[in-house]
Amino acid sequence: MSATVREQALACRAAAQAVAELDTAARRRLLDGMADALAAESALILAANAQDVAAAAARGVAPAMLDRLRLDEARVTAMVAGVRHVAGLPDPVGQVTRREQRGDGLVIERVRVPLGVVAMIYEARPNVTADAAALCVKAGNGVILRGGSEAQQSNRAIAAALARALAAGGIDPAAVAVLEDPRRESMIELLQLSDVVDLAIPRGGEGLIRFVAEHARVPVIKHYKGVCHLYVDASAEDALALGLLIDGKTTRPAVCNALETLLVHADIAPRWLPQAAAALQVRGVELRGCERARALVPEMDPASDADYAAEFLDLILAVRVVDDLEEAIAHIRRYGSDHTEVIATRDEVRAERFIRALRSAVVMVNASSRFSDGGELGLGAEIGISTTRLHAYGPMGAESLTIERYVVRGSGQVRHPPSR
Repeated sequence: MSATVREQALACRAAAQAVAELDTAARRRLLDGMADALAAESALILAANAQDVAAAAARGVAPAMLDRLRLDEARVTAMVAGVRHVAGLPDPVGQVTRREQRGDGLVIERVRVPLGVVAMIYEARPNVTADAAALCVKAGNGVILRGGSEAQQSNRAIAAALARALAAGGIDPAAVAVLEDPRRESMIELLQLSDVVDLAIPRGGEGLIRFVAEHARVPVIKHYKGVCHLYVDASAEDALALGLLIDGKTTRPAVCNALETLLVHADIAPRWLPQAAAALQVRGVELRGCERARALVPEMDPASDADYAAEFLDLILAVRVVDDLEEAIAHIRRYGSDHTEVIATRDEVRAERFIRALRSAVVMVNASSRFSDGGELGLGAEIGISTTRLHAYGPMGAESLTIERYVVRGSGQVRHPPSR
C-alpha cells in the first residue's frame, strides 16, 4: 500500500480532532471564513471550471453531465450561501438527545459526537467539494475528497480557497484533504483504510457507487439512483398536478430528484394526460408510455420494462396509466429506488395511504420532487441523499455526520457492591 494515501488520511484524522475540539462559536467563525474565501476567489473558481467544461465538451461528454459539471456566477453564489447557511445551523456536536436519571442517582445521557474521517467520493459536480467540506467541519469531522477527473481544475480551485480559510482559522488544512491521485488504485487504498477512515459516501453514477461498495472495507452510505415518481390521483387538481410535473421533470433533468416516471389514474387520464403531454413536448421531453397512455397520446413512444426502472437524467419520461392508488403503489414498489415519490391528490386518506405504503427516503404530497434536497429541507447543504437504511436516510446534513454515544455521570456508584 502506498504511504502517500495513508499518510494523508492520518494527517486528516489528526486535523479532524482539532476541528472536533472547537467550540460552537469557533467552528462557526471557521465556516464563515470558508464562505468568505469562496466568494473572494469566485473568479478563479469560474476560470478553472471553464477549463473543465471545455475539456469535457471536447471529449463529447453528454449534456446531462456537462450541466452537472458547469458552474456560473449564480451557482457559485449559491455555493457560498450554502456554506453560510451551514455555519448558522444549530451545532450538532455535544447535543444531548436523551437524558435520564436512575433511582441510584446515575445520570445516563446520549450525546452526539463527530464520526471522525469521512471519505467523499464523487463525480462531476464541483459544488460537492464545498458542501462536503462545510458539513464535515460543522459536524467536527475531517474529510478526504476524491472528485472526478472531469472536475479536477474546479475542485482544486475550491479546495485551495477552503485550505487558506482553514489555515487562517488556525486549523491544519489537512482537515479538508483532496486526494490528488486520479487512479482508481488510490481510491481503493483509501476505501480500505478501515483503521483510519470512518465512513465512505459515494455520490455519482450507479457504476461509481457499486464500485465503492464492492471495494470498501469501511462503512458505505449508498445512493444508487433516483427513480422518482409522480402519481396523479383521480382527485388531483389539474393545474397543481401539471405544475408538479413540469417542475419535477424539466427544470433540471440531470439531477437525482428529477421525475423519471409519471403514473396517472385512469379516471383523470383522458382529460389530463393529453394536456400534460403537450406541455412536456413543448419543452422537449420525449415520452415513453404504456398502451393505455399511447391510446390517449398517440405520438408517445412505447415504454419497455427497462424504461420504468431507468434513471434517465435527461428530458425523457416514462408514463403509465393505472386503475387506482394500489396499482400505483405496486408499480413504485417494483421499480422505485427508495429516493423520492410524489402524489398529487385532494384526498387526505389517499395521501396518508401513499405515505404509509412506501418506504422511500422522501415522500411528497402536492409538492415537487425538486424539494428533495438538503438545502431545501433546511439542512443548508447536503453531503448526499442516502437510500441505505443506516443511521441516516434521505438528504444528509451535518447531524447525519455525527453519531450518538453514551455519557454516564455518577457519584461513585458501582454495579456490584463489595460483599461484607
